[in-house]
Amino acid sequence: MKNFVSYFLIFICLAQHSIAQDKEADQPLQLSEISYTEKDAQIFADILSQFKNESQKPIATLIPEIGKYFLGNEYVAHTLEVTDEEELIINLRELDCTTYAENLLALARTLKSENQTFEQFASEIKKIRYRDGKLNEYPSRLHYFSDWIYNNRDNELVSTPADSFGDPFPNKVSFMSSNPDSYKHLKQNPEYISVISEQETEINSNNYYYIPKEKIGEFEHLLKEGDIIGLTTSINGLDVAHVGILVEQNGKFHLLHASQSNLKVEISDEPISSFLKPNSKNTGIMVARPMDLNE
Repeated sequence: MKNFVSYFLIFICLAQHSIAQDKEADQPLQLSEISYTEKDAQIFADILSQFKNESQKPIATLIPEIGKYFLGNEYVAHTLEVTDEEELIINLRELDCTTYAENLLALARTLKSENQTFEQFASEIKKIRYRDGKLNEYPSRLHYFSDWIYNNRDNELVSTPADSFGDPFPNKVSFMSSNPDSYKHLKQNPEYISVISEQETEINSNNYYYIPKEKIGEFEHLLKEGDIIGLTTSINGLDVAHVGILVEQNGKFHLLHASQSNLKVEISDEPISSFLKPNSKNTGIMVARPMDLNE
């Protein structure tokens, strides 16, 4: 009986500790935990001022509206690799395709929250960017966008509508562990390579769905403005080569994105059904549909 009581007390203690950790994870970060500049805080304040009266709108509606605020902003790669240690970096001045999508989702979620502060915005970025919202060194970041989509789905930040009508995605990921010299942190910390390799094995054990580019026209009516899409690729070892947001123009969906070729945030001239050229390595799209806070 004493042993039972002891085990019960231990269980209660562990459960309370777990609950405390979960509550702590939901708390806004302190400024000292965030890597940012005063300009980033100013941009956030300006967006909050412009869109604070729009907070009743769904997150999927807010994302393209906020996204157009950044039109013309400079595309800059590797903005999350500027420090030797993994830090929670907020950069609203310079954007690549993934950080652009992350920032828009986090900004919309912050506008919908009761705590519309820069610290809350940073907390939302942490939830979105890191596996299960936990920042613990470089491998904890969601490096592969298929992993990003489905981890955020599991944590109820997005849904994956193409699961019900798309095709199984055939590519397997291995690019990072096979090409460590292409990644600053893997070159500096070779012990991370085996961790990344294990993550790749886990990713490859799951099922992911996409819309092949030749079927986008067929299923376009099932897409929605504000969907976050990953452009899948046939490059060996990779899943997604580019990321953007669907916006509607003249009854067609175009891509709002940080363009690597034009080095700025823009809306594609062509509809998404034509954007993916037949002879390109882009094979189709994965779809992440933003969910509202209490959906």
